[in-house]
Formats: sequence, structure tokens, C-alpha cells
Amino acid sequence: MGVTMGLNLLLLMAMVATNILSLYHLSSTLQTPKPPTPQPVPDHLLHQLHTLRATINHLTRDHPSPSTATAKTTKPDIPSDLLLYSQLSPIASSCHNHPDLVHKYMTYTPFSLCPLDSDLAEALILRGCHPLPRRRCFTRTPPKPTSSLPLNPFPPSLPDSNVLWDKYSCKSFSCLGGKNPNLGFDLPHEVSNFMTYKSELDLPIPQLFQIAKAANSVLRLGVDIGGGTGTFAARMKLYNVTVVTTTMNLGIPNNEAVALRGLVPIHAPLQQRLPVFDGVVDLVRCGHAVNRWIPVTALEFLLFDADRVLRGGGYLWLDKFFSKGVDLEKVFGPLIGKLGYRKVKWATANKNDSGGIKNGEVYLSALLQKPVSK
Repeated sequence: MGVTMGLNLLLLMAMVATNILSLYHLSSTLQTPKPPTPQPVPDHLLHQLHTLRATINHLTRDHPSPSTATAKTTKPDIPSDLLLYSQLSPIASSCHNHPDLVHKYMTYTPFSLCPLDSDLAEALILRGCHPLPRRRCFTRTPPKPTSSLPLNPFPPSLPDSNVLWDKYSCKSFSCLGGKNPNLGFDLPHEVSNFMTYKSELDLPIPQLFQIAKAANSVLRLGVDIGGGTGTFAARMKLYNVTVVTTTMNLGIPNNEAVALRGLVPIHAPLQQRLPVFDGVVDLVRCGHAVNRWIPVTALEFLLFDADRVLRGGGYLWLDKFFSKGVDLEKVFGPLIGKLGYRKVKWATANKNDSGGIKNGEVYLSALLQKPVSK
């Protein structure tokens, strides 16, 4: 009812504005006996008309009238819960760019079990539709989860019974670990990560603490951006440092693995503003997910959001960021330099896999310290 009344009011205003324009032209014609010459329409009237038309188009698109809905029989009805939630809280503007996916995500039976559609949710998130609209359904949980979980973030294995495997090609953590040890699910293989020095690109955690200690800095809280299965947060936990991990599943249960290790996963894409208050963390690490595939403007916003959550004297760690060598020199290096951070470590090396050699790519590992005051 409220939407219909508002739409009628806007239509009335548009009609009045149109009549005003007609009177304006008519008065210009009557004031002179000479043949009428075209008079420019005042900018403010044009602006008002454009605003009214845009608003009307938006409302009629999202809330079609009964006649319009009848005419377009092929278009599916908007889920009632989507309309209801949109009235309670705005959804991300990018959601409107993918109405079919949003309608599918919000087409469910309220107060019943949620559909198994985590892949659909991530498809929307990766398209900028984040946060997703809330739903009134019950999340599915494994039928027989284990009664207790290991305290050690590096257990010999993770319990398969605590995961819903329906959406994954592998049906166990051992399958994932055997498929590719570098995915992060082979925990005995993960134990040595971040602890050894193999090349100039490495920054072992003990060395990180030595650097912080020499600067009279304390590491207590951190954010790991694109942290996969949470190995960095797991290692820092053993040093009594709390690190939350942003991660996406993308066909493998990264979020589930992080949680089963007693850590906090944040299901958020790289373009999402970090759900952390300003200036409260000591360390932000950008993992392998942060690389040259990110659009430059999006990367710039990501770096400045990391600056937002870092306290003065905190550290930004770009861990094996890769790009084309020429782009690192001309694009990404100057982009990182905009932060004005002190370079504690800045090491580069050739990326020697097939893709790296083909594209002339290099790795960058950089530890940067935020100034105490600007």
C-alpha cells in the first residue's frame, strides 16, 4: 500500500512538472507576435524531470503494477521475503544488477530448512552482492557431528562428519589433501608453513616477532585477508595472537576447515569492507589471493581499508603478491607507496612456474609499518 501511494504521488508530481513546462513554452509563445524561437528549458526543471523519471522507472521495475505484471507473464514474481527485507533494510546496490540470482536465492520456504545453495550465495557475493539479504530459514547442519573438537589448531586430521559434503566434489578432508597438498587441508604438511626461511620471500613468524619487539611493538590482534584454511591464524594462535581469517569456499570447504581448527572465518570477498573497527588491529596479512588479478582500483581500496583497521605502528604484510614485473614497477609499487608506510622488508623474486615464466611475473613480499601519526 505504501509503495503504491508513493508511486501515485510521484506520477502526480511528474504530471505537474510536465504541465509547468508546457505553460512555460506557451507563455513564451504568447508574449511575442513574431514566429516563436526555441527557448532553452531551465536546467533545474530538466533535473527535476530526470530525477522523477528515474525514480518512477526504479519503482515500476522493482514493484510493477498489476497491469504490468499481467503483461509480462514470463517474468517470475519477486519473492515476498525479498520485498519484505528490502523494506526493512537496504541491500547492496550490486544485488539489483543480478535479479535472477537474487530471486533464486530468496525463493525458499520461510521457517523451514534453508536450501543447499552455498554456491549460489558465493556467486552473488563475488558479484558484489554483499552482504546478502537475510532469510528466515534454518541452516542445515551435519546429522552426526562429533561431540568434541581438538584444541590443537594442527590436529592430525579434521573430522569429516562436521561438514555437509553435498556441494563438494571431494567427500572428505583426506580426499582434498591428497588431491593437492597446497590447498591447506593436509595439516601435517601445514605445520611447517610460516616457520622456515627458504628464500628472501619468506618471513618466518619468529622473525616477525623479533622485528616487532625491536620496534617496541606488540602483536595481539590481526586480520588474514584471503587466508584459505586458516594456517596463518592457527600458527599465530600458538603465539597467543588472535587472527580472524577472511576466506571464500569456491568449491572447497575453507570456512568449515577454519572453524574446525578453533579459529574465526569471515565469509567475505576481497572487495568487501573489513567488518572491523578503525585502528584496532596490529597486523594485516594479505595472502596469495591478493595478486595482480584484482582490478587496480579495487586493490587500492583494499589497501586503504587495511590502513583503516591498522593502529599506528601496526604492520601490513603483503605475502608473495605476484604481478608482471613491469606492472610492479609502474603500477603496484607506486600504488603501495601511496600509503606512506615504512619499508621494513621489500623482497622480489621471479615467479618460476609456467604461468609466471609465460607472463614475466614476479613475487613481492613486503612488510610495511604504518606511521604512528599522520
